[in-house]
Amino acid sequence: MSPRFDAVGLVVSDMAASVSFYRLLGFDFPEGAANEPHAEAELPGGLRLLLDTEDTVRSFHPRWRAPSGSGRASLALRCDGPAEVDAVYAELVGAGHRGELEPWDAFWGQRYAVVLDPDGNGVDLFAPSAQ
Repeated sequence: MSPRFDAVGLVVSDMAASVSFYRLLGFDFPEGAANEPHAEAELPGGLRLLLDTEDTVRSFHPRWRAPSGSGRASLALRCDGPAEVDAVYAELVGAGHRGELEPWDAFWGQRYAVVLDPDGNGVDLFAPSAQ
């Protein structure tokens, strides 16, 4: 047996808000996913992003409780260049999502920004800095 990495799963408090947020980032959720208790989007390379509502998780794990505080999970999305980091960040913040860290030129050679999804999970946007 050889397990392989297949998916990232997030527990969400509001499926419609989460599907809307991740669609802004280009995740291709099927039509009607915003109204379901479980949704999946296949990513390039075959990985999947899985979203489950808190009620769905409790249905098969009755003692489960949502973690509190922020920083429970984060996703890192590579952009085509520094300008795209700035543009995607501006689009998400303009759509009402909370910016955690405005775009900046990190000392490790990347343009970097962080925006929070509807549940407070960080979504890092990055690209190699222009040389």
